[in-house]
Amino acid sequence: MKLIKYIYILLFILTASITSAQVKFEAKISKQKLGVNERLRIDFDMNQDGDNFNPPDFANFTVVGGPNQSVSNSWINGVRSYKKTYSYFLAPKKRGNFTISQATINIKGEIYKTQPKKIQVTAAVDIPKDPNDPKYLASENIHLVAEVSKSNPYLNEAITVVYKLYVSPKIAVDNWNEIDSPRYNDFWSQSINTRGQKVQNGTYNGEEYRYLVLRKTVLYPQKTGKLNIEPLSLDIALRVPTNRRDIFGSFLMTRVNKTISAGNKTINVKPLPEKGKPVDFTGAVGIFSFDVASSKTELDASESLQLKVEVKGNGNLKLFKLPKISLPSSLEVYEPEHKENVKTNLSGMQGSISDSYTVVPQYKGKYPIPSISFSYFDLKTESYKRLSSDELLINVLNGPNSKSANGDNTTSNNNKQTVVFNNDQFAFIKTKTSFFNIKQSYFFKSSLFWSLLFLPFLAIPLVILVRKKKAIRDADVSGNRIRKADKLARKYLSSAKKSLGKKEDFYIALEKALHNYLKAKLHIETSDLSKDKINNLLEERQVDTAVIKSFISIVGNCDLARYTPIDTVTMQEDYDKAAKTISLIDKQAR
Repeated sequence: MKLIKYIYILLFILTASITSAQVKFEAKISKQKLGVNERLRIDFDMNQDGDNFNPPDFANFTVVGGPNQSVSNSWINGVRSYKKTYSYFLAPKKRGNFTISQATINIKGEIYKTQPKKIQVTAAVDIPKDPNDPKYLASENIHLVAEVSKSNPYLNEAITVVYKLYVSPKIAVDNWNEIDSPRYNDFWSQSINTRGQKVQNGTYNGEEYRYLVLRKTVLYPQKTGKLNIEPLSLDIALRVPTNRRDIFGSFLMTRVNKTISAGNKTINVKPLPEKGKPVDFTGAVGIFSFDVASSKTELDASESLQLKVEVKGNGNLKLFKLPKISLPSSLEVYEPEHKENVKTNLSGMQGSISDSYTVVPQYKGKYPIPSISFSYFDLKTESYKRLSSDELLINVLNGPNSKSANGDNTTSNNNKQTVVFNNDQFAFIKTKTSFFNIKQSYFFKSSLFWSLLFLPFLAIPLVILVRKKKAIRDADVSGNRIRKADKLARKYLSSAKKSLGKKEDFYIALEKALHNYLKAKLHIETSDLSKDKINNLLEERQVDTAVIKSFISIVGNCDLARYTPIDTVTMQEDYDKAAKTISLIDKQAR
């Protein structure tokens, strides 16, 4: 029995050693069926080291990673375990059933091969995401949306594109940078200022979000057919929550950079209808009013008037031309001055545009300005409309008669009119020219140089003399008082002096000057004071009685002179008397 037992043990050991010595080389795949948008991993495992590994050609697949090599060598209970692996990551090129062919390797002089692997590639599938992946969280909680007001406008009809950034309350945005701006090919575009925009609350796909308006643009399509609105792209730095918490139980945040885009938008631009299109249509689309106005309807020959052609309303005001006016040949017309008073908001252009013509008539007569019309496409009624101006009549009152004018003031087509010039028509053209030498001159050692150099030294005696004169003048107290009084009299009587010779104007100004003087000197209102009150106030200020009587007599003369004939000599005497009296009052009053 013991012999049989030993035989069994010996057979087991031999079997184990043979098994451990057997070489294994095989291919393992992560999945046999995958979508065209998924990735496949294939590992080539061997239990002994080998040389000259030769992978398959991976037809119908693209190698996106690998080969990655890993080696594992361990001893467990005295038994050695060895493993070597070559790994590849593959992306299918198309849908279908494919076979990954054999790989080969040389182990101890012998060639070993793997078994072929069959793979089924289906249409794209939804790839499940890791809900804890920061990039996945960022992509699910922030969105850039382009809202287009109308997808099928007419040619030259205004549409708006508003770009909004929606951010979930779960994440926080630190900063963003615009990395690609739309160019709006085939559009006339105008950006609207969005500075100062505040974060607002809204919904996105039925969930509560915060959003910010980043950009507003008004577009006028300039071509028909399908036009592409390029996307706006942003690089955003944001913070998303992780599955870890701090000591207070709040989720820890991690920083992520995310590039998002609003996506392309396509609009289908309709052409304006050909039916009913006016011959003079210049492309105006919107709702407008039209007017032709003249700054004058009556004037003399060689005078000028302004003829203004104006369109007001809401539409593509900057994208069409105003109609031209047609005037009689006897009216000289200059090139118009174009003005635009247009504001652009989300509803498009609003305001007015105008052409202002300068018109100069050459002959006397009446000149009719015929009515002109303006046509546009009305977006409300989707039809063409025509507006016409009123006929104007320009009446030239004075000037030469046209030799070719007939009885009804119209010009004959067979005769040319004589051009009439006024004397100042070419006054701006110089008829004489003066030339001067362009020879370069130097300032150093010139006459001006020496004059400026010695002028300060020559001015010293003059300064000393002036200062002595000023000191003497300042010491003359009585003289200064007289000069001050005379200066004050001239100040108040200046307007009266200018009116000398004009009786009524002179005495009105003289009376006003006397009252203004009392008002300034005595600090009182004189409009309600009688002559007796003025006499009492001046006596209180210790003014001589003769001076007071002189002042009151001058005031009385002002009232009397308005109704009696007065000559210039008398006015001059009253002026001198008033000046002397004001000077005496100023010296005596205390």
